[in-house]
Amino acid sequence: MAGFLQQVVEGLGAGAIYASLALALVLIYRFTGIVNFAQGELAMFATYIAWQFTHAGVPFWLALVLTLAVAFAGGMLIERVVIRPVEGAPELTVVIVTVGLFILVNAAAGWIWSFLIKDFPNPFPRGALEAGGVGVAYSTLGVMGVVAAVMGLLYLLFRHTKIGLGMRAVASGPESARLVGIRVGWTLALGWGLAATVGAVSGVLVAPLLFLEPNMMGGVLIYAFAAATLGGFDSPAGAVVGGLVVGVAETLSGAYLDFVGSDLKVGVPLAIILGVLLLRPQGLFGRAAVERA
Repeated sequence: MAGFLQQVVEGLGAGAIYASLALALVLIYRFTGIVNFAQGELAMFATYIAWQFTHAGVPFWLALVLTLAVAFAGGMLIERVVIRPVEGAPELTVVIVTVGLFILVNAAAGWIWSFLIKDFPNPFPRGALEAGGVGVAYSTLGVMGVVAAVMGLLYLLFRHTKIGLGMRAVASGPESARLVGIRVGWTLALGWGLAATVGAVSGVLVAPLLFLEPNMMGGVLIYAFAAATLGGFDSPAGAVVGGLVVGVAETLSGAYLDFVGSDLKVGVPLAIILGVLLLRPQGLFGRAAVERA
């Protein structure tokens, strides 16, 4: 039983990271209807900026704050320069633009910082908290705490601030929001900036556990897509729940299913995506689209 609980705890730690990137995917989708395939690469690029700050001697937490500010500004700039020109274009055009952004950001990171693996500082202490034969690493507790804090801040933003209410109004209906005086264009840019900030948190959490190099978020993005699909692309809370479920499912499958092992664990999120699309396309917490005749 202790072994099973240990796997669940490790899955929750991994799932929290998937949830943070899934949350960024959901935020952009809610505000713009765009599935941003470059979200992982934007998170990776922000992580390199954090590494550059720490490499220059800036304390980690101050470097994180500066990185989040840069990520927010960068997200807004991308919306204004890259996404705004194709607003209203066919969905395939927007998909191609985000895929092109994926390639561009990945190549830019490799050109600036090289493709060599770099060490990234871990802000959490080493060791683990033992309880009932189950060890919970302090890094796992730290990751889950950060994701919980991000979710709490987003809840306060959307529920108790004027900006958040405006963003919710734009997500519900841009035309109606425009009629009541909300600047929809700038609100969409804020949505991209906010998603880039949340994605940067994901990258900073991933780098100490894996490694820092331009392709580090490729696998994480697949799990994040599975989390967002499972929870519902229009539900931030669903993205978090979906991330935790995907993380636990991946860990348990690798531990107890011999044909999965460590080599085929990437098939778990793909199977989840396929199953959800076949059985409940809107996800567990998403709302089905209804069209009036």
